[in-house]
Amino acid sequence: MPDPVIDATWLADHLDDPDLVVFDVRWSVDAGPGREAYDRGHIPGAVFVDLDAELSAPSSPVAGRHPLPDPARFAQVMSAAGVADDSIVVAYDDAGGVIAARLWWMLDALGRRAAVLDGGIDAWPGPLDTTTTRPPPARFTAQPWPADRLATADQVEAAAGTALIIDARSADRYEHGSPIDPRPGHVPGAHSAPATDNLDHGRFRTPDELAERYRALGADQTPVIAYCGSGVTACADLLALRRAGLPDGRLFVGSWSAWGADPERPAAVGPDPA
Repeated sequence: MPDPVIDATWLADHLDDPDLVVFDVRWSVDAGPGREAYDRGHIPGAVFVDLDAELSAPSSPVAGRHPLPDPARFAQVMSAAGVADDSIVVAYDDAGGVIAARLWWMLDALGRRAAVLDGGIDAWPGPLDTTTTRPPPARFTAQPWPADRLATADQVEAAAGTALIIDARSADRYEHGSPIDPRPGHVPGAHSAPATDNLDHGRFRTPDELAERYRALGADQTPVIAYCGSGVTACADLLALRRAGLPDGRLFVGSWSAWGADPERPAAVGPDPA
């Protein structure tokens, strides 16, 4: 797929494509997985996927709140949802794509075709369905998570000064933290790049606008490592880099939920990266 962001018109035109699988990835920090919202109405044929239970391994202070699942477990989830090795996946949420980007990144990292619905479910013009979708299982081959798309906490610390480290949380959380964070602050040297700033009125900014945003941070000059609170919304920054035509960055999956939980890791507080 040439663009990791597709519009509702494209999705409506391809909804009957037998190779297409649509996922509802609604989730929020406050409410967790949006299964109840899915039951109240979802895009016809969409399969609900639980970000906490199916797109993540169990949380821990060392691994963070949303570690990547075991490859075999992820393959099992995709297979049960009808995703084959050659399927096309479109993921959506109710946050403009900032949450759905997690599934996009997971599939893209494994070399699978995937995209995010621009504008999320609010952009869908057609009727909604309330029937739970149960597709026939398909063959999805388990693969290890590629090391070149990931960064560990040690690699993040070693990369300070040589890589562009971006924090996808809100500016306020970057500066001061929040009750959900293990402690205030951000990774020393990291630049604030809120994932929500990739959107304009709930839609992804154009490739040129995104390129301008990330070039201003230096993403065209140095390797990028993205993190957030727990490795979810950072994927929206990585998706934005791809849409902008800039080099792919790496994901620090544990993010601040792992870094901040380790008292041996340094922290910077306030608006300045250092």
